[in-house]
Amino acid sequence: MPDSAPSSARPLIAFQPERQRRLMAGHPWAYSNEIVMSAEAKALEPGSLVTLTTAGGEPIGTALFNPKPLISARMLTREIGVPIDRDFLAGRLARALALRTQLYPAPFYRLIHAEADGLPGVVIDRFGEVLVVQLNSAGMARLAEPLLAALDDVLAPAAIVLRPDPGARASEGVPAEAASVRGRLPELLELTENGCRFRVDPLGGQKTGWFYDQRDNRAAVAQLAEGRRVLDLFAYAGGFGVLAAARGAAEVTLVDRSKPALALAAASAALNNVAARCRMVEEDGFPALERLAGAGETFDVVIADPPAFVKSRKDLAAGIRAYRKLTRLAAGLVRPGGFLFVASCSHNVEPAAFAEQVCGGLSRARRSGRILRAAGAAADHPVHPFLPESAYLKALLLQLD
Repeated sequence: MPDSAPSSARPLIAFQPERQRRLMAGHPWAYSNEIVMSAEAKALEPGSLVTLTTAGGEPIGTALFNPKPLISARMLTREIGVPIDRDFLAGRLARALALRTQLYPAPFYRLIHAEADGLPGVVIDRFGEVLVVQLNSAGMARLAEPLLAALDDVLAPAAIVLRPDPGARASEGVPAEAASVRGRLPELLELTENGCRFRVDPLGGQKTGWFYDQRDNRAAVAQLAEGRRVLDLFAYAGGFGVLAAARGAAEVTLVDRSKPALALAAASAALNNVAARCRMVEEDGFPALERLAGAGETFDVVIADPPAFVKSRKDLAAGIRAYRKLTRLAAGLVRPGGFLFVASCSHNVEPAAFAEQVCGGLSRARRSGRILRAAGAAADHPVHPFLPESAYLKALLLQLD
């Protein structure tokens, strides 16, 4: 809902003595154990606009407040008295758009990446005239209408697809909602990435329908693919494999357990006239690795970009070992002098821990080599400077002896 009330009417949420220093230094979150969680604070609706203050009552800024989760307040602005309305949101969108148009010549990118773009819990991916929007914080869910109006002001999209993330919403205490469409969604939606055309499904696909975060990593791997035999595991809609074929790979095997995802990959292969060199295999990644090893198969390039193995901290001990197993099995299929790409999108896995598991997998496979590239997400997924843990994507590209 729009912020129609004057700022003086916003509830005041005070920090406990000396607990505001981290936020005042630039961090965008306040935790429930840092603020005075009074009866009045606990009674506020999730996502309410509040003014954060020091213990002595000095105003700090305007935030979205939720008494339920550990992250209780998400900063919107350090200014006091600013209306959080259509114009405010349009300003944030315009700033993000200006950056993306500098980065990319075509309108296919992540437009808003949550806190790093000043809109906490908001993800917006752009597919030309179609936008896919995730409102994953209680506060931004309450601001849905002015945000959608601001998108009309800034971009005038032909269609907006709302794709709430059930897991993120559950952690915020926000009811799950089905995907919905505003405007007219094309029957067939395409994007262009690295000069290659891809089909996407913004309603039925994973997340927003595409993973722009791997854009640069796909290009780096494809550069090594010409004339080579490539295996793309957890291929989803073919972002790595189809691009490798378009860059001249002699043969690409794309493996995924999702038939609809492979259908999109096959359609993209046809769009780029490389279908004859792409083979789709409907199978889970780990069984496929074991089957291929048993058959004595080897490849010049092996790509392993799995879904998150560690979805919460309680999964960390068991989930992190999956990266070691994945590396061990994948490395065993790489010909000497070939290349292995391994990635993790698990938010709770630190880069050093991921690298350690990759090294452990190489050791168990009795392989060595050299790291050619250690990377994260593409530039349209910026990282807030005071939220380094939001750099969720880790990727290593290696040549193996």
